[in-house]
Amino acid sequence: MQRVVIHVDMDSFFAAIEERENPKLRGKALVICMFSGRSELSGSVSTCNYAARAYGIKSGMPCSRAKKLMPDALFLPVRKAFYNKVSADIMIFLMEYADQASDLEKNLFEQAAFEQLSVDEAFLEVTERTGGDFSRAIRLGFQIKAELWAKEKLSCSIGIGPNKLIAKMASDVQKPNGLTAIRPEEVSTFLNPLKLTQLWGLGSVTAEKLQEMGIETVGELAARDVLELISSFGKRKGIWLKQAAFGIDESPVRARQGSEQIGRIATLSEDTRDPKIIYSLLEKLIEDLIEKLEARELAFRVVTLTAVNSGFRMQTKSRTLNHPVSDRTSLRQITRELLELYLEENPGEFRRVGIRVEALQAKKGQTSLFDY
Repeated sequence: MQRVVIHVDMDSFFAAIEERENPKLRGKALVICMFSGRSELSGSVSTCNYAARAYGIKSGMPCSRAKKLMPDALFLPVRKAFYNKVSADIMIFLMEYADQASDLEKNLFEQAAFEQLSVDEAFLEVTERTGGDFSRAIRLGFQIKAELWAKEKLSCSIGIGPNKLIAKMASDVQKPNGLTAIRPEEVSTFLNPLKLTQLWGLGSVTAEKLQEMGIETVGELAARDVLELISSFGKRKGIWLKQAAFGIDESPVRARQGSEQIGRIATLSEDTRDPKIIYSLLEKLIEDLIEKLEARELAFRVVTLTAVNSGFRMQTKSRTLNHPVSDRTSLRQITRELLELYLEENPGEFRRVGIRVEALQAKKGQTSLFDY
């Protein structure tokens, strides 16, 4: 049976939610910012709607720079907790469309052939549901779009392909609110003219090295000898480059565990090494993390504190636990201990601080450090 994968990507997710909540914002250039509190526009752009993108505003840009590009744009603070709640509702809705696993003892995210890629995008394996028929998959894609709009009043772009790689790239073709299906026999025609930077998973450094080798498009990459690629990039990466250029991707659609990480980082209102001020901000970040973990029923085994000093140097301090935990109390305790250790070992003031959890896995009951 021909494999069929759907990639759902919400359109301008944070900005679209704000427009939904306040219809008066529709039609205006809207920029969602992570404000640091140092000044009115100190911070960076989290996302923006398409009206703002038309002026060159993009994610990661300083808010002050965005203001210069579009003085009349509306700048709103990011509301991560609210966006995460909307995201959790959407992901549970999408899971109902994915193929189902036979082992019903698994938790919700493992029952479905479903993989949340980020807060606003996910893969759905629909091979069994569609019988490997792309025409049925296209109808299913339009059904998802219609019901998602009816349920959440939010639009999405959908890509359909024979694997995750092609589905992901197809969803970028018709944005916003589009649907693009790439059948197996269309993969080469779709990929060959694309620039290297459009190949999902290929970083800018690798792209630059390939360009130095005279390779500009995905088609030109596909034509290169795999031994040449292995010689330049190593066996694992060389083989991946060759396979990706041909649209080959056998990775399964499943809940991400183990290597996945969820993190939050924010800028302090002023440079400081006062543990009370720093931990006060960390507690807010912890609440964001816990909400995300609870929504996905995940536990963690690794906690990492990230510190950016006044000279913009980043340092981290981590702890790996013997057993996965999932409760708020444990994360607070570990974070506080990591902060105390960092302050003992490092001089200088904090400018930014973050917390990250890794080695994620399905939660089995409410586990904490005290259970062990």
